[in-house]
Amino acid sequence: MPVTPHVRILGTGHAVPEKILTNADLEKMVDTSDQWIVERTGIRTRHIAEPGSGVAQLATAAARRALADAGLEPGRIDLIIVGTVSGDYKFPATACLVQEQLGIENAAAFDVSAACSGFLYSLRLAESLIRTGDFRHALVIGGEVLTSMVDWSDRNTCTLFGDGAGAAVIGPSQDARGILAMHLASDGRHSSLLINPGCGSANPPRPDNLHLHSIRMEGREVFRHAVAAMSEGLGKVLEKSAMQLADIDLLIPHQANLRIIQAVGKKVGIAEEKVYVNVDRFGNTSAASIPIAIDEARRNGRIAPGQLVAAVTFGAGFTWAAGLIRF
Repeated sequence: MPVTPHVRILGTGHAVPEKILTNADLEKMVDTSDQWIVERTGIRTRHIAEPGSGVAQLATAAARRALADAGLEPGRIDLIIVGTVSGDYKFPATACLVQEQLGIENAAAFDVSAACSGFLYSLRLAESLIRTGDFRHALVIGGEVLTSMVDWSDRNTCTLFGDGAGAAVIGPSQDARGILAMHLASDGRHSSLLINPGCGSANPPRPDNLHLHSIRMEGREVFRHAVAAMSEGLGKVLEKSAMQLADIDLLIPHQANLRIIQAVGKKVGIAEEKVYVNVDRFGNTSAASIPIAIDEARRNGRIAPGQLVAAVTFGAGFTWAAGLIRF
C-alpha cells in the first residue's frame, strides 16, 4: 500500500461523568479545605464516575462525538487504540469494548499503558501505522476512571483526580497540516515514585493486601521530574520540526496540577496567555487530560484552523511525551 506522507486530526470529542465533586464535598470526606487544595493544585471541581461505571462507557461517548465531528461513520475506522491504566477489566482491552459498543467490525483494537502519557503514546503509534498505508482511519482515545483506585483518606492524592475520556479521529491529510512531530520517552528507574502496587501479578487481590490497591505518589519528586521532562519534550518536538517557541499558538500541557503547568510555562518561556488550563474544572484525568483539553479548546475557539498547537505530558513509569500539531 502507498505510504501516507501526512496524518491529521479529523475530529475530536470528550465525555465526563455527570457527577461533580467539589472541594467543599471533599472537606466533608477528608482532612482538607478548599484553600489548601486550590493553593497546592489549582483544582476546584472534578467529575466522578458512579461506582461500578467503567471507562469504556466514557470512551465510547467521546468516540461518538469525535466521529460526528469528523463526519465519519464508525465503519470507516480500521484501528482503535485506547490509552488507559484504569480499563474496565484486566482483559479484554477497553478498546475491544469500545469497538463492540460502536459496532465496528474488522478493526484492530488494543490498549496502551503509559499512564498520563497514554493518549500521546497512542497517537504516535496510530500515526505511524497510518503512515505505512496499512491503516487509513484510527480512533485514538485517552480515558480513565482513576477515582476507582483512589484512597479517599489520603488528602495528597484523593483531591487530585477526576474521571473522563477524550478521543480523536485521525487519518490521511491532503496537505501539510497535521501531526508535525512527536517525542516519546521513559525512565523506569523512578517507577516507584508514582505507582498503584496492587491488582497486578506481583500483588494480586487478597483480603490482607487491599491497602496496596490505590495510587501512591511522592509528590515533590514527581513535580520535579515532570517539569524537567515536559520542558525537554517540548524542546525535542520544536527541534524535530524546525519550529520556534514563538511559532506556537497554544500549549496544552497535561492537566495534573496548576503549579506544574505554571512551572513548565515559566521554564520554557512561553507567554501565560498561550497556555491552556482546565485543571480547575476537571482535575487530573490522566490519559484523558490532553484529548479533553484539545477538544474543549477546539470547541471554544482557542484552537482555530491553521494554528500550531503543542501538547506535553508526563506520567507514571516515568513516561513523558510531546506532540506538535497543525490544525
